[in-house]
Amino acid sequence: MANALIALGGNVGDVRATFNKAIANICGIAQALLLARSSDYATPPWGDEQQARFINACIEIETSLDPHALLFTLHKIENKFGRDRANERRWGPRTLDLDLIAFDDVSIQKPELTLPHPRLFERAFVLVPLAEIKPDHVIAGQSVSSALAKLSTVGIERLPDLS
Repeated sequence: MANALIALGGNVGDVRATFNKAIANICGIAQALLLARSSDYATPPWGDEQQARFINACIEIETSLDPHALLFTLHKIENKFGRDRANERRWGPRTLDLDLIAFDDVSIQKPELTLPHPRLFERAFVLVPLAEIKPDHVIAGQSVSSALAKLSTVGIERLPDLS
């Protein structure tokens, strides 16, 4: 079994409800155990800033899938919730974005998969929720909290729990 860190994002539709359904799908399809789930955070758009704010969160799962199979599963789940990676604009609006951030201590550099995620340490919208659940976790030689301390968190707001 391996532990995987997954970032969730979206800014189209009822994103928080989509997250809950997507997490259930991840656990079911990947036969994974949910180990931790961050709060949801409202965040400014990144890359393409002319769009609605995003909601972001992170989860940690335990799975028997290998990294490539898990990534394939995440893409199938995105598609199920209306994402069309082939026809969307980069960093544009989306119903659901599932990024495989890290997979145990695995390092992969392939066109279809890079681990740890290549832009992890540039993205406060990923590091803030990740720091909530795994602040001392070391990825590529850096702890999540020390990586976050180097970035601005302006505009990132923790959302109240859904009742």
